[in-house]
Amino acid sequence: MHNDILIINSTILPLSHNEPELIQNGFISIRDGAISGLGPMADLPDSSLAEKIIDASGHLVMPGLVNTHTHAPMTLFRGMADDLPLMTWLNEHIFPAEAKNVNREMVYWCSKLAAAEMILAGTTTVADGYFLEDSVAEAFADCGLRSVVAQGVIDFPAPGVPDPAQNVAMAAQFIDRWQGRNNLITPAIFCHSPYTCSPVTLKRAKEMARLKNCMLFIHLAETRTEAEQIQEHHNTTPVRYLDSLGILDKDTICVHCVWLEEEEIEILAKSGAKVSTCPQSNMKLGSGIAPLKKMLAAGISVGLGTDGCASNNTLDIFSEMDLCAKIHKVKDLDPTALPAKAILEMATIGGASALGLAGEIGSLSPGKKADIIMLDLMQPHLQPFYHPDLLVYAASGADVSTVIINGKLVMQDRQILTFDADQAMAKVRKLAEGL
Repeated sequence: MHNDILIINSTILPLSHNEPELIQNGFISIRDGAISGLGPMADLPDSSLAEKIIDASGHLVMPGLVNTHTHAPMTLFRGMADDLPLMTWLNEHIFPAEAKNVNREMVYWCSKLAAAEMILAGTTTVADGYFLEDSVAEAFADCGLRSVVAQGVIDFPAPGVPDPAQNVAMAAQFIDRWQGRNNLITPAIFCHSPYTCSPVTLKRAKEMARLKNCMLFIHLAETRTEAEQIQEHHNTTPVRYLDSLGILDKDTICVHCVWLEEEEIEILAKSGAKVSTCPQSNMKLGSGIAPLKKMLAAGISVGLGTDGCASNNTLDIFSEMDLCAKIHKVKDLDPTALPAKAILEMATIGGASALGLAGEIGSLSPGKKADIIMLDLMQPHLQPFYHPDLLVYAASGADVSTVIINGKLVMQDRQILTFDADQAMAKVRKLAEGL
């Protein structure tokens, strides 16, 4: 059997219900962008051939990580305005900086920088929401990064949408341009929040998303201030407000969901809406801690996100996993709260499920897309390797040596192969001089 890539002599973490928890000394074969086989080396057919054979001795092979929420172009604003409350950060620093600096060149190169950071840290799929999202999609496609790219909608003049009355129409055109165009790119719509989008805008955006059969992302219940604002203006809470507008369903991803009442968790679960939790950004902005344990117990599909690196300040999902696990133990004063296994699943198959991609990515089994990362276990902080829980508490993005996306080798031995990361850094440094 002729394969494109054959990985041999590896420890495999499939994260699939159909496979063992760990396969010691195993192989994975890849053909036409998908996994064609995996198992112990003893089961590797003698006739197996491949264009490229990778000896993964001393490495762990696992599904690529899924980042369910970020704003890639905001790499330009990394570290520009730290240690501020969300509304001060947004209104006095980020929104003015965006008004002056966001253009197609900025969005393209800053998204490439984000792609480099994510690939180097083992992320193979990302959900992004921003303006001029065509340039984000082009950057990610050029980098070979799988992505759900969502055009931003907001009731103010925005980059690429000077007339807010055209915000949903422009998003519809974006979706038309990208649906079916590239098998790595899935277009979507991103309504910024319930406090920056009117009820009419929210309903029109969701109607359009349903018409185009695409996901809708929205920041929701991120801060106490937001919850108070929605209560003041609409006499209800954020989740109830969206529910009353008919926004919540299985194709809606609610980002943050920090300030939720018990009944709102039930509403989210009943609607089938998904959640992206971004603990590190919520911590840094002092927004609070999401009731993640209760959301998972209610059966809500939750993925892990980094948020933009202007409010994080990194795009490393390994770092996000570590903090996510620990902050909930501290909150509940319970070391058993949210075990590492649950967090690891949120960063892989859980994130894939939240994005509607669980049938394609998020675990390793024959027929699934070959989105695979390899970690170098021969590091002092990863020895001895008793159990995959160690990945949550000790691994970092810097341990990722090789990345395969859609069956294509994107990074090997920490060298990105699909684009020039140094060029992207130089371009963004130049752009930063003008800030």
